[in-house]
Amino acid sequence: MNLAERITLMVKLGEYLQEGSDELYQIKVKAFEKNKWFIEEFVNLSINNIAANYLQQNKLKGWVEHYHIDDNIHPRKIGIIMAGNIPLVGFHDFLCVFISGHHQLIKLSEKDDVLLKHIIGKLSEWNSMVANVVSITTLLKDCDAYIATGSSNSARYFHYYFGKYPSIIRNNKTSVAVLSGDETLGQFAFLADDVHTYFGLGCRNVSKLYVPEKYDFLMLLNAFRKYNYLSDFTKYKNNYDYNLTLLIMNHKFYMTNDNIILVENNNVFSPVSELHFSFYQNKQSVLDELSADENIQCIASDENIPYGKTQQPDLFDYADRVDTIQFLLGL
Repeated sequence: MNLAERITLMVKLGEYLQEGSDELYQIKVKAFEKNKWFIEEFVNLSINNIAANYLQQNKLKGWVEHYHIDDNIHPRKIGIIMAGNIPLVGFHDFLCVFISGHHQLIKLSEKDDVLLKHIIGKLSEWNSMVANVVSITTLLKDCDAYIATGSSNSARYFHYYFGKYPSIIRNNKTSVAVLSGDETLGQFAFLADDVHTYFGLGCRNVSKLYVPEKYDFLMLLNAFRKYNYLSDFTKYKNNYDYNLTLLIMNHKFYMTNDNIILVENNNVFSPVSELHFSFYQNKQSVLDELSADENIQCIASDENIPYGKTQQPDLFDYADRVDTIQFLLGL
């Protein structure tokens, strides 16, 4: 396939994802049966974001033109190890390799091995050449380069096995929000999306707040009630009950709206159903410090990503701030 054909195929995929066919609905059901964190609302959110933000012809063409991608490329074999924390979390890596013209071997996470497998199958139906450039495997070997995403612990193994090859190796990341104290109820409603979508399991989910001293959390907690229904899902409710019990037993101060727990904690990572916060004296100092923190994927604030947008990345939003296309073109 040449570049024009690859772009056309991705545009067709975007249209298919937005059509909402019975076939795709059954795949979503199957994905939920495999992983109970993949509720229909969040699978739909991921699919719709991919279709709207990645797979539009004008956006794909602008992306390609930015890097001067053409058909003059010597295809390499790229091994991809995908995470499975949120639905289709590895799609952007798949898209980068596909559009760049390289071949890819994909090792899917057991937590998310339904949706992308279906997508690749549909692409192969529409163009038989896809099977020559995209393969799903359980074992990666003899690749020219690797892209691996996992926990901080698994990243150590990735470095050991793939470190001698050109590689992008990602570990745990999270996102934060820096509030000014002048936020509106509408902004809090958007911030609730940053915190709660995908049950907070994504690296672009806000897991910690930075707030001015003597901050009043009442309006924020009330706005976050829009996600009270998450407690209807057993896996989330079990986490909430467990974390609340630990805080009570250890006589720790907390605030809750019966759906999420706010705890003062310096750690930017927080467990499911819990949201950490810290007070600050100088907002700009906090922003400067966070911008240099390798653990941070996104900063939601008036000065950075608008509230409600952390889980709506576009084609140029690369995980770990590492330009995947630039890496692939440099091989």
